[in-house]
Amino acid sequence: MACLFFRLRQVVLWLVPLVLGLLPAVTDAQSPAQGPLRLKIVGGLADVSQYVRYEEPFWRRLEETSGGRLQAEIAPFDRSGIRAQEMLALMRLGVVPFGTALLAIVSTEEPEFNAVDLPIVNPDMASLRRSLALYRPHLEALLAERYDVELLAVYTYPAQVVFCRSPFNGLTDLAGRRIRTSSVGQSEMFAALGARPIVIPFGETLAAIRSGVVECAVTGTLSANAIGLHEVTTHMHSMAITWGLSVFGANKAVWNGMPDWARTLLRAELANLERQIWDAAEVETVQGIACNAGRPTCTGGRRGSMTVVPVSEADQQRRIRLLTETVLPGWVRRCGEPCVEAWNTYLAPTLGVSARLD
Repeated sequence: MACLFFRLRQVVLWLVPLVLGLLPAVTDAQSPAQGPLRLKIVGGLADVSQYVRYEEPFWRRLEETSGGRLQAEIAPFDRSGIRAQEMLALMRLGVVPFGTALLAIVSTEEPEFNAVDLPIVNPDMASLRRSLALYRPHLEALLAERYDVELLAVYTYPAQVVFCRSPFNGLTDLAGRRIRTSSVGQSEMFAALGARPIVIPFGETLAAIRSGVVECAVTGTLSANAIGLHEVTTHMHSMAITWGLSVFGANKAVWNGMPDWARTLLRAELANLERQIWDAAEVETVQGIACNAGRPTCTGGRRGSMTVVPVSEADQQRRIRLLTETVLPGWVRRCGEPCVEAWNTYLAPTLGVSARLD
């Protein structure tokens, strides 16, 4: 309880200027005498490409984009005194008026949110785009009904794949290995393969590999390159295990209290930002593989000398078995009937795989 109070105090202290600056702007937002509308944003993970190249510059440019009518200050959630698990609850309270929530992490409390990025549902970017398009209306409704959050954008990180310190030829070869995972769903999947999953934060992944705590790790292709994982591992699989979706939204009371022109401008600009992030994630997935393998096409990272393990027919068949026998049943056990109904309504007709209660 004391720790939670301390974190809330940190967040409130960071956001107090927003309350002081936003409320008068909301009540009479178009009065020039009051100056620009000031926003404070809690963004995604610090230091990764999505935040450094896209999120932060977007909000820094907002004053220019809006003709001086909007100003924004952004900080990554992992440097704002906020635990990712608490983001949606803090947004519902209005403590965080504009925030970014990682779906794989908040799904520990709300499994239904992460249906679109369950392990091995989307082995490539085309599959991920299709799944999100199908599920987005439900995701928007869930955020509004349960957390009073207005969904403004959905972001994705590049593909998360398996890196190992020693050779492997496919998914079945991972049996018995200690593997860094980042979610319950990933852990269940690798346990079904006979591996030994260990949930470790992204920032501790390199140290865990170096120290031998784990032999393999699931993480992004280019983010792995950025932290030097290609220097301590030798093989990487080319199948996407997950991607790492996040939602960006606003507390509804704050959002509805903003002037129409501000909401219209932000929606249009955030739609552009979302497209840029998705296009970049697709490019960076390919770039991460190229750089880790030391290919001449590498331009976005440091060249390594890793072996890329191709996706075999046996891997594809195992993926479907894992999805139907482990991933979906495990997800349904954590969530129950609402997840079955959501999956079968929005995703099953297109993906051809149904969920059911045991």
